[in-house]
Amino acid sequence: MRIPHIQRFLFTGLLTVFPLWLTWVVFELVLTQLSKVGAPIVDAVFNVLSPLFPSSTYMLDLSWLRFALAVLLTLAVLYSLGALANRVIGKRLLAWIDSLIARIPLVHSIYGGTKKLLSVLAAKPEGAQRVVLIDFPNRDMKVVGFVTRVIREEGSGRELAAVYVPTTPNPTSGYLEIVPVENLTPTDWSVDQAMAFIISGGAVSPDQIPYSRPAPAASPAAIKTGADNAP
Repeated sequence: MRIPHIQRFLFTGLLTVFPLWLTWVVFELVLTQLSKVGAPIVDAVFNVLSPLFPSSTYMLDLSWLRFALAVLLTLAVLYSLGALANRVIGKRLLAWIDSLIARIPLVHSIYGGTKKLLSVLAAKPEGAQRVVLIDFPNRDMKVVGFVTRVIREEGSGRELAAVYVPTTPNPTSGYLEIVPVENLTPTDWSVDQAMAFIISGGAVSPDQIPYSRPAPAASPAAIKTGADNAP
């Protein structure tokens, strides 16, 4: 009689701890990657200071202190790069780096593709909403996608949207679909809301979602033709 009771409490405890654990894992991963950038500089500085301040050797050997300083140093460098990028000299420096990387075929493909993806996600494309729903893998099912660009079909001139469909719970992998703009279901979601929906497996979502596409507006020619054919 007590086994179901124990199972229920264990499962409830797991549901309580798992979001906190997952948040910490992601946070720790980010901090670890940030510390790797500044760690060589911090270690070099500490190696210079150790002989100069023998009484502080114990503090200089603390791993958590080195880790924290490496993270802070990396954040300071990123902030400085962001501030520099908004100035004329920073823009010229970035342009020079882009031209230098453009000469390396494989590196240019990865660097250029990543840079373009981040830039298009930061701006709303013309002729379509940023976060949309598309029919995938069939017309009775929908997936959340991000419109990265609107192009035109050769010959007909019909508008086509390049839609990136991320997977759950890892949004860095996914599919690229080319969908006619009229087949998109627009939403009023922000990119952050859509990412939270995808990463959480749908657990974090608004109460309502625009599942059906809005009916296309009738053209004036069609309205006139309908009126002429009316009895």
